[in-house]
Amino acid sequence: MRSIFSTRSGTHSGTPGRTHTRPRGRAAAHGLAVGLALAALAGCTTAAGAEVSAARAGDGEVTVPVRGGTAVIDTASLAVRARPASGGELELSAPAATDLGRPGPVNEIPGGARWTYPAKQLTVTAVVERGRLRVSMAAGQDGEVRWPVTGTDASATDLQLPRGEGLNIPVRDAFWSAPERGLTGEPMDLGSGALTMPMWGYTYGKRGASYLVPTDIGTSLGFASDRGGLRGTATHSFVSGDDTRAYTVTFALTDGSPVAPAVDYRDWLSEHGRLGSLRDKIRANPADGKLLGAFHAYLWGDARTPQGMAELRELGASRMWLGYDAGTDPMSARAVSAAKKNGYLVGPYDSFANGQDAATADSPSSAWPDRVYPDYCVIDAKGKPETGFGNRGCYLSSQAFEQAEPTKHYLADRTRHMVANGADSYFLDVDAAGDLFRDHSPQHRMTKAQDRAHRLARMKRLQDGGLVLGSESAGGWANQVVSFDHGSATPVGNELWALQRNKEVWGGYAPEKAPKTFFKPVDLPADLAREMYDPKYRIPLYETALHGSLVNVERWELSFGKLPRQKQTRALLAMLYNVPLNYVLDGPTLKQDGPELAALQKYFAPLHEKAGTERLTSFRWLTADRAVQRTVFGDGVLTVTANFGTTASHGVPAGCVSAKLKGEGQPRLLCPGKVVR
Repeated sequence: MRSIFSTRSGTHSGTPGRTHTRPRGRAAAHGLAVGLALAALAGCTTAAGAEVSAARAGDGEVTVPVRGGTAVIDTASLAVRARPASGGELELSAPAATDLGRPGPVNEIPGGARWTYPAKQLTVTAVVERGRLRVSMAAGQDGEVRWPVTGTDASATDLQLPRGEGLNIPVRDAFWSAPERGLTGEPMDLGSGALTMPMWGYTYGKRGASYLVPTDIGTSLGFASDRGGLRGTATHSFVSGDDTRAYTVTFALTDGSPVAPAVDYRDWLSEHGRLGSLRDKIRANPADGKLLGAFHAYLWGDARTPQGMAELRELGASRMWLGYDAGTDPMSARAVSAAKKNGYLVGPYDSFANGQDAATADSPSSAWPDRVYPDYCVIDAKGKPETGFGNRGCYLSSQAFEQAEPTKHYLADRTRHMVANGADSYFLDVDAAGDLFRDHSPQHRMTKAQDRAHRLARMKRLQDGGLVLGSESAGGWANQVVSFDHGSATPVGNELWALQRNKEVWGGYAPEKAPKTFFKPVDLPADLAREMYDPKYRIPLYETALHGSLVNVERWELSFGKLPRQKQTRALLAMLYNVPLNYVLDGPTLKQDGPELAALQKYFAPLHEKAGTERLTSFRWLTADRAVQRTVFGDGVLTVTANFGTTASHGVPAGCVSAKLKGEGQPRLLCPGKVVR
């Protein structure tokens, strides 16, 4: 593990070539079964050829061939229309919501055209790239543009949004237009972790469109109710000091599948060498293979002792990832050794993001040597330190750490101390979540893009050092440097944070060995439960894009036992999406919940061991009410059918899930209601 302590950085090469998902048929019940049809997304390049020669400009329009039809851009307004090969026309974007001024002359270039908006000092390039329309802007001055304006076509029916795992929102569902949902309030910063991936999509009848923003830093996405439907508008800020003077949006025509935008994003990552592979990570570090089939659990009190490890094994839990808070009572070397002998992964929670006065710090992870605090605090535009999470100390600058690391080794020393007990995994909070900062300090200036690059570099060093690395709510941009994340599986509702701040309802951080914030059961308000866990709104966008690249888990403060009324639904979703459940255990709950955990993990393990490194290749609704859903992984390696309804359907009892592994005769049935407490 020597390389943990070096400062050598690098990037994961990703999966060579392109990743294509091929539909296996569309036997749709009630006409609503949805497969992944990638013909609408597959490659078309700007090399010399028929598509390139067909691009043309004239009469104030630029016409660009795209996979599945053509795209037409109005240079006066930036309105974008699509003419699908199947006929008709779609409005992919209404005119820009920003006054651009009169456009300059349009010049044809290979694959498209280029023109300017002199009043805005904007140069716009529109070309075909691998079957997509790619529109790029370069700004000569600071400013902003509100574009594209999406969901405005009268045929729009559903919005696909990567909040957590993913949501499919009927655009005229009044529930989602209410201010409490948070969609029609403040815009969501695409680069900050508000969304797990920098894309969204719409279904337009039997067709659809995918919108992808590679320049996510400096871009936000907001929604408004327009004539009863949800209209989405992106806003990009061109700021020289933020290094965001460039803006790119790609448009792709799809078959209308709710997960097609995620397929588009996966392809884009692959095409640009940014798609990680869990298989490659396992080849580089075999310990990563222990994630396959494992449930996750954070340990407290007696659950983090050698006896706790023995109890878990006696219950029959064959694979586990076990984490612990690195406080005053971290997991002992004997307990870590016992966990590893069981075949479990084990690792501490840590954070490089918070700094406090070492004499009064409320967490060991916030105490640093020398003058890291306050000298490394991120400084805002007013010259003040950025206050840390929960008003604790300050956020620490990744630039300051990177400058110091070759000689001071603060991060390497921290890691060495944390894994001295033999831990083979590491959970690094915040780093992959995307809460990025511009640092104005003269001693360690950085942009948000540099902040992201530093985080990627230091996570890569941990990964290269042989640790099985996880982080919080990993954004798609971090998929190559983490093997698992806690949080991106959860579509957090806007009211959840207020609920968590209510300590009487949610629980606080006492008692020390079983904090109520983790252990106290909570009944979610009905609207919040609907927003987060109603299966008719849930779709596996994150898994479609990144299953087979990393292992995705729900937020660590939302353990399986925290929300008792959602247990059945959450278990079904986990099996349908082939993702682990996350527990929190102390001595008493290990005895109470251990049999439940072991039974669910026994069902999950063989499915994930076979399919955890595969792509999610198909998602379908099998009934008109969307209560019965089906996923397929790989080339039929695993097929899962979940029935969230109240009556048997498609051979699956109500409230149950059926999983069929390739080559096995009979499917495996699980009815969580018979297992969960």
